[in-house]
Amino acid sequence: MAKNKEDVASKWSEDWVPIKNIMNGMIQLESGEYVTGIKIAPRNIFILDSGTRDNVIYQLQNFYNSINFEFWLVVADRPVDINVYLSQLQILYNRATNANTRKLIQQDINKANMFMSAEYNVVDTEYYILFKERKMDVIQKRLHSMISNLANCGLNSQQTSNNDLRVILDNFFNGGAATTFSGMVGVG
Repeated sequence: MAKNKEDVASKWSEDWVPIKNIMNGMIQLESGEYVTGIKIAPRNIFILDSGTRDNVIYQLQNFYNSINFEFWLVVADRPVDINVYLSQLQILYNRATNANTRKLIQQDINKANMFMSAEYNVVDTEYYILFKERKMDVIQKRLHSMISNLANCGLNSQQTSNNDLRVILDNFFNGGAATTFSGMVGVG
C-alpha cells in the first residue's frame, strides 16, 4: 500500500521549518513574516587600550538596551576555502630564487596544508542579530537603526545576505553541511 506524502517523514530538518523563500537578505516564512537582521564584522576589542575598550563595551550596553523588540544573537561558523591562498603561495614559491625565502614559503604551505587536514576545521566565525517582522517599513527602520547604533560602537555591520542566511540555516539544521534548499530562490 502506498503511503500518503504526509505519512512519509522527511530526513531533512529544513523540511519541517515553515520557510517559503529566501530573498533580498530575508527569510520569508509561510506566515507572511520575514526573518532578517544584520551581520556584524568581528573586532577584537581586547587589543585596544583600556579606555577605548571600556567605551566600546559601554556603547554596546546602550545599544542592546535600546532594542525594544525580540531578537536573536547568532554566532555561526562559515567554512573557509584556503585553496586560493595555497595556490598563491605555490606561485610565490616557484618564483622565489633565494633558498631562505623558499624555506619560509614552504613552511607556510605546510601549515596551510595542515589546516586543510581533517583534524582541523578552518572557519570564520560570524556574528548576527536577527529579528522577525511582517511590515517592510518596520524592517527597514530596524535595520537602519541597528547599523547606525553599531557604528556608534565602532563596529561595522550590514544587512544579512541570502548567502548569510543559508549559512545560518545550514549551521543549525545540518551541522554546517550545505544544502540546496530546492524551494528557495538564488543566492546573493
